[in-house]
Amino acid sequence: MDTHSNIFWNVDTQEDFIDKDGKLNVPGAEGLRPVWKQITDLAKSLKIQVVNTCDYHFINAEEISDYPDFITKFPPHCMAGTTGAHFIHETDPELPVIIDWDTDLAIHPDFGVGESYRNLVLRKNAFDVFSGNPYTERILEIISPDRIFVYGVTTNICVDNAVTGLRKRGYTVYVIEDAIKELPNLPIPFDNWKAIGAEMIKFADIRRFLL
Repeated sequence: MDTHSNIFWNVDTQEDFIDKDGKLNVPGAEGLRPVWKQITDLAKSLKIQVVNTCDYHFINAEEISDYPDFITKFPPHCMAGTTGAHFIHETDPELPVIIDWDTDLAIHPDFGVGESYRNLVLRKNAFDVFSGNPYTERILEIISPDRIFVYGVTTNICVDNAVTGLRKRGYTVYVIEDAIKELPNLPIPFDNWKAIGAEMIKFADIRRFLL
């Protein structure tokens, strides 16, 4: 198994989304804690690199509103410096390099994104990690994965943006279907994922795809 060709892509498994008392709790997400822990443990045991994305907002973020419509505008959540922005303990990245969306960094091959760090954290200020963190494209170019395994929340917003963004850039994408959860009252993107070539798999079957 060539684990260097595979990366895991952990989308926004943060306290404000997962904890029942979180600022923007995703109904049912609490129940996915065990499978998320299994994914984290598998990545560690096989030395698979994990890209962990997370919302990290300031109050002037475009999606933050005191009058949310829960479609494009949401109440304050995952605010910078708050515990709600932390990853849940089941997915908490071990010794990560953190790449902020608002930091002026010169990203280049010896930055440590390649072999030096198994866990990367990409903080973002938008639904889409590609627009919410200006370094995402370069980091992917440095890692150059053959296969990307996506999981997290929410299925119909940030996970969808990750899946569609990765496929648009030509990456082979597998979505771990029993490790994602959606927000209610928004369309589910499964048909579109199939149309653009993203494949949905069960976590129990993942080793068959780690070529």
